[in-house]
Amino acid sequence: MKRYGSIARHQTQFVALSLAVCALIGLTASDLFAQGRPYNGLGMDMSSLPRLSNAKSRSISPENFTGEKGKAGMATEGTGAKAARDLGQGWKLSPSVRIPAKSTFTMGEIQGSGAIQQIWMTPAPLDRTQIYILRFYWDGETTPSVEVPMSHFFACGWGKYAQINSLAVCVNPGSAFNCYWPMPFRKSAKITMENLDDRDMVLYYQVNYTLTDVPESMAYFHAQYRRESPLKTKGLFTILDGVQGQGQYVGTYMAWEVHSPGWWGEGEIKFFMDGDKEFPTICGTGTEDYFCGSYNFDTKDDDGKARYTVFSTPYTGLAQVLPPDEIYKVGQRFGLYRWHITDPIRFEKDLRVTIQALGWQPDKSGRYLQEEDDIAAVSYWYQTEPHASFPKLPEREALKIGPLQVQK
Repeated sequence: MKRYGSIARHQTQFVALSLAVCALIGLTASDLFAQGRPYNGLGMDMSSLPRLSNAKSRSISPENFTGEKGKAGMATEGTGAKAARDLGQGWKLSPSVRIPAKSTFTMGEIQGSGAIQQIWMTPAPLDRTQIYILRFYWDGETTPSVEVPMSHFFACGWGKYAQINSLAVCVNPGSAFNCYWPMPFRKSAKITMENLDDRDMVLYYQVNYTLTDVPESMAYFHAQYRRESPLKTKGLFTILDGVQGQGQYVGTYMAWEVHSPGWWGEGEIKFFMDGDKEFPTICGTGTEDYFCGSYNFDTKDDDGKARYTVFSTPYTGLAQVLPPDEIYKVGQRFGLYRWHITDPIRFEKDLRVTIQALGWQPDKSGRYLQEEDDIAAVSYWYQTEPHASFPKLPEREALKIGPLQVQK
């Protein structure tokens, strides 16, 4: 009996020690003993790949518009019917859709609980993607939680291909847009594409999702587009405003055209949250600093000539510089992204995000210059629903990209 009493004491001490360790790392007793609960198939990463779950894998594409089990590849007509006329059903009869000019196409509707886990699409023509509008609706809502020109949503907003090698978004040759933002829903999901062009567009796409239980702690994905050309307030651009609810800000994409000579990126990004008024809780130190670069994104060639240097990494990038062989020119264009994947900006009640357009006076006086640039931005965040109304998108002509005009 003495031996068994000793074992019991050791077991009790082990449990107490385990609970103490859990308390130190933020786990509760229920977390400790819930490790055996069924896995729902969400939160995928390398370590979760071996875990079994009851989640159901589904996919929507022009070969299966509903995502139903056992219903893919059954088309008897479609954009590939002519090429497959000697082969018949099951041989790529419907790889894409043609969306008529000035119309909206429902890419997919999902019923039930689950999450979109990956999206691939490629449009034609590529140079018009800023007037193709992508929208997402969660749980039957009548106003979208995502409303963004297609190319801007995929961090490629200047109507030209730019390779993006990031965790959240990839753009691959020749015009392949990929998204890996997790997008949970509890009742339904709906995705539409509006073609504002005077010409039809052709769209190849695939939406990969899972049907599974979604925890209460998961918020809904949102993305919003804004553009000012020129800036309404000299030296200041509002990336996001009017957010109401609890959530976290997770990313910024900016398409920036400079209207003053010299370096343009001295401006600070500011996050006003939970009642902040004149001064924010978080303030950056400069535009290139926020996008995790430094000193104007400059490097020097072998001959000593400075130049902007493009880069694309898992969390940040200066993926586009147009034209690429100029520096500090009026009219140059830049595409930049910053994903807050490991450092989300958490807010409890409200959020506003601004960035300064700040350069240098041309008189060499060492004084800042408030600029009047052309700036477009996409903000990405998660929050509880319902969300506040989005500002109205610019008219079609204001969404278009004009010809590149760089002063020599």
